[in-house]
Amino acid sequence: MGFAEVLEQVGSLGRFQFLHVLLLSLPIFMMASHNLLQNFVALVPPHHCRAPPPPSPSPAPAPLDLLPALLPFDPQGRPERCRRYAQPQWHLLDWNQSQSLQYWTGAGASPQNQSLQYWTGAGASPQNESQAELQGCGDGWEYQNSERSSTVISEWDLVCEHRSLKQMGQTIYMGGVLVGSTVFGGLSDRFGRRVLLLWSHLQMAVAGTCAAFSPSFPWFCFFRFLTGMALSGIILNSFSLIVEWIPTRVRTVVGTGTGYCYTLGQLILAGLAYWIRDWRWLTLAVSLPFYLSFLYSWWFPESARWLVLNGKTDSAVNQLQRVARINGRAEEGKKINTETLRCSMQKEISSLKSSYSPLDLVRTPALRRITCCLIFVWFSTSFAYYGLSMDLQKFGVDIYMIQVIFGAVDIPAKLVSNMVMSLAGRRVTQSGSLILSGVTILTNIFIPHDFQKVRTAVAVFGKGCLASSFMCCYLYSGELYPTLIRQNGMGLVSTMARLGAMVAPLVLLTGEFVSFLPMLIYGGAPMISGVIAVFLPETLNVPLPDTIEEVELRVCGPSAAEEPPKTEEASLGEVNHSLLKETL
Repeated sequence: MGFAEVLEQVGSLGRFQFLHVLLLSLPIFMMASHNLLQNFVALVPPHHCRAPPPPSPSPAPAPLDLLPALLPFDPQGRPERCRRYAQPQWHLLDWNQSQSLQYWTGAGASPQNQSLQYWTGAGASPQNESQAELQGCGDGWEYQNSERSSTVISEWDLVCEHRSLKQMGQTIYMGGVLVGSTVFGGLSDRFGRRVLLLWSHLQMAVAGTCAAFSPSFPWFCFFRFLTGMALSGIILNSFSLIVEWIPTRVRTVVGTGTGYCYTLGQLILAGLAYWIRDWRWLTLAVSLPFYLSFLYSWWFPESARWLVLNGKTDSAVNQLQRVARINGRAEEGKKINTETLRCSMQKEISSLKSSYSPLDLVRTPALRRITCCLIFVWFSTSFAYYGLSMDLQKFGVDIYMIQVIFGAVDIPAKLVSNMVMSLAGRRVTQSGSLILSGVTILTNIFIPHDFQKVRTAVAVFGKGCLASSFMCCYLYSGELYPTLIRQNGMGLVSTMARLGAMVAPLVLLTGEFVSFLPMLIYGGAPMISGVIAVFLPETLNVPLPDTIEEVELRVCGPSAAEEPPKTEEASLGEVNHSLLKETL
């Protein structure tokens, strides 16, 4: 009798499990809002240099029909964003038709002479446009806030020489996600899932609120880093509490459902951003729900499995009896005591005495090949996925609609991925989805920018392929690693995925040197990884391996099947290998 049988005794699919999974899934809807928040709060509005101030106070900003004399224009007839004339070029204006000159400089005076004196304080001789001296935007910028009433870009002038700070902000956020997965993952094994989940909800709410009221961009990045850490804590501990309180037969269904919560969250973000056009209020709106989740998270019981494995059997019995009462099985719950619970979980408790080290992921030939291939697959999938998702403005179409389409495409993509994995196998699905996504991203390089709808359709297909690759990654990796080191393996490859998400925004900066270089990199990475994935072994209809020796036998044959020695290092993650085996 193991913990699964104990869970059946108190009710494995009762009222408690329904409420437990529902309440833990609700915050996942808002996860996408934080991951993709930069698409809206850091939207770059059309902008140009602010006109130089005249010697005497001006009654109004420079009218639009004066801009040709103040700013150079590009071939498309738009004011240049980062340069202006050192001296106004009044000879470029049509003096007879410019009513603004008389309004701005005062009626009754000769417009040309008055304007020159008004701006320069003395007469000035016109220059040829090509010879006119240019300078930077020393007086700041003027923004056309037609899409958003304000963004962090217009708030802190993150344009021109400071434009790289936009991508740096998203990289810092993803760095928080990476750090949080390491910090909260270790702390949850030591202090419990419930405590860390409560802290993560509170940190997400407070840090998000502080980010909304940040007085400067460095403070904004700091609080976004903290929200990224909190996001990892919520995901890790929510998943642990879900799988440790439900039976193995429904874990796949529940896991798929929680995945779709994140997908639907992308649609929620588009709706919120459409109705809330100010970046501060939008940031606050996606953070406030976590105050509510913090309050109701006190209701969650601690994982009974974790309590037993950490010597807190009495508390575990209390939690199990509480679950039994909620499920209407109070009498069955009273039959559970500390002795029967210890006996039921004797196998799990004894497995604490030995575990494998992370070095075993590369110690033998077969696992070395699997680990190296999966590092490329996970990194490039996340890298290209966030590379496409985090720069929607470049498609030149309505940003709210493209966010909805980019989010909705994940739904059919994941369904198709499941079908292909079941029929053609994991390796074909993994390799094919990566290569297809790479081809579609590279195709966009050759499509003219005037064909915006075509470019958007191609990008949406590519993003769907990457969503399919993500779906395959989780299942395929769990089937490739043996049970005894599966936790270490999944931890390593998921870290590489977060590293890819960190690097993705920085690649956009290469577009300043060669316009098509970001797409070339985003498309090349998954194509290379798709080819590398061909070298992974197929796992369709193959039993899950439990030992390193089994993996070596399957991949390299009997000659390579030599299992490395165990190390005496306790790891709660390894104790949960039976959970992961059924879940993945």
